[in-house]
Amino acid sequence: MTDVTPSRTAMIVRRSLAGGLLILLPMVIVGTIFGWIYDVASGMISPFTGPFITTFGLPKVLADLIVVALLVLLCFLIGTLVATRLGAWLWQRAEEVLMVRVPGYRSVREITAQLLGNSNDSPFKRGEVARIWLYGKQVDVSVLGLVTSRHADGRVSVFVPTGPNPTTGFIYHVSMDLVELHPEIRVEQMMKTVIACGAGTSALFATR
Repeated sequence: MTDVTPSRTAMIVRRSLAGGLLILLPMVIVGTIFGWIYDVASGMISPFTGPFITTFGLPKVLADLIVVALLVLLCFLIGTLVATRLGAWLWQRAEEVLMVRVPGYRSVREITAQLLGNSNDSPFKRGEVARIWLYGKQVDVSVLGLVTSRHADGRVSVFVPTGPNPTTGFIYHVSMDLVELHPEIRVEQMMKTVIACGAGTSALFATR
């Protein structure tokens, strides 16, 4: 018989538990995130799913899928229409006459264009990933961020996201001397390292 000491048994048990957690924990976290996203999205489209449920007696999940599919189709049709010369002219006139009079519409539209990368000033469209020395290059501390604006005096505004949630962060206004642009790094690559709390950053800088 194989002699297994208590310490070796405990090590095997810990290794097995760690292996199981390594497989199950990411699945649970991803499932929780998707569940939260579904609950939020379901609440937002509930006014549209209600008629499908009450009229046709459809399950809520099926009604949600139908409404989402219809909304995607509607977005596609509107985008196709606006891409034409006539559609663009009609939408421009509607914005000038009606939408700009709605309080907050212009700000929300500009923010949405920035996030989707449809604006010429959007950092997500330019993809200006940069390494910033906030305390001066004499201090060996730097952060990874996005150049979001350039000023006439040569300074720049940078957005430094916080991990693991890249939608929050800090905005700094610094001299361009403290900024090192990395055009070879895509925004998506940078965001992955933010979500991973810095893991994989060395591979990004190694490609330079």
